[in-house]
Amino acid sequence: MGNYFQTVVDLDATHADARTLADSGLDWLVREGIVRAELTDCVLGAPSGHPPGPSWAKAVGQEDWEPSDGLRVETGRTVFNCGQGEPRFAVCPHCAGRADFYTDRLEEIEGAWEPFSEAISDWSDTGSAAVACPHCRRPGDLTAWTWSDDYFAFGYLGFEFWDWPDFSPGFLEGLSRALGGHRTVLMEGKL
Repeated sequence: MGNYFQTVVDLDATHADARTLADSGLDWLVREGIVRAELTDCVLGAPSGHPPGPSWAKAVGQEDWEPSDGLRVETGRTVFNCGQGEPRFAVCPHCAGRADFYTDRLEEIEGAWEPFSEAISDWSDTGSAAVACPHCRRPGDLTAWTWSDDYFAFGYLGFEFWDWPDFSPGFLEGLSRALGGHRTVLMEGKL
């Protein structure tokens, strides 16, 4: 069974403006009736979150089911991930070469993950990290690499919705506008 989540990560938010942007995004979500302003015990792994609002269906593509849980707004330097599983590869921001972590038979490639693991730890500690591409050898900012299945995103602001139907493109565009037109990425996962 498990719990599903969708996280909209603001890729342009900085440490300095994350709280202000979080308030702007939350204000829009409340005005639209997508979530309620009050905090309740409605999110996994957090003491409280914002429950679905009366117009929650405006956010989803199809009303497959009513959300059973709510929204947690995450501010601060965060390595957002998709929960279960692991990424199979990352793509270099310079040459578009793939750094594979597993063979076609899903056997781990020895040593392939270590530079990324170290960089993720560095970014988590400092907000800055780079990884040298195994193909072009150029170091690329960790946040510029792309991941199989959009497994990772690195940022200072995320809107984490628990057990909601899939979001509509219009909702995602509206939330991005509420965040000042910032670039966002949608991550989907399960625990």
